[in-house]
Amino acid sequence: MPDENESPENPGSGAADQPPPDPPRTLRRRYQPVVYESWIDRQIREATERGEFDNLPGAGQPLTNLDDDSPDWWIKGKLKHEGLEMPLPAGLALRKEAQEAFAKIADVTYEADAREILEDLNDRIRESYFQPLPDQGRLFVIPLVNVDPLLERWRAYRAELAEAERRRTPAPPAAAPRRRWWQRWFRR
Repeated sequence: MPDENESPENPGSGAADQPPPDPPRTLRRRYQPVVYESWIDRQIREATERGEFDNLPGAGQPLTNLDDDSPDWWIKGKLKHEGLEMPLPAGLALRKEAQEAFAKIADVTYEADAREILEDLNDRIRESYFQPLPDQGRLFVIPLVNVDPLLERWRAYRAELAEAERRRTPAPPAAAPRRRWWQRWFRR
């Protein structure tokens, strides 16, 4: 049965194919919404239009530390940026310093200075024995540094450096004999 909205020249066209009628005038918006752009928003928009945000360092790279849930994420980033190490508890710091004692004295020129550095380290280790126990954490027992074996190793290292320097420095060329004053007047 043909639909009553169908026309004989265009069969199959019904009310469903026609666009909906316009809403009544009372439902239309009479005013356009007011768009407020703050001063800073305007500055950012204008800078973007000028291209000042193009080719910035780090553009297109992922943000770092997004997966770090530590509450100290910002201090870790600052220490990394400044090239520093995370501070250790006093006992661990002394133990690490004792392990790196030879590296600390390697650049020292005189044996008395190297001995003084090692003795100072031993004094600080002895003082740590008398510190009160920490409320939390562990007590670190730090052995004293053996001064004499380290100084023997330091002497051998300094001897190697001196020998390498001597081999690296070429012998000065033989100096030409000086001419006497009267030979300068009568050039040959």
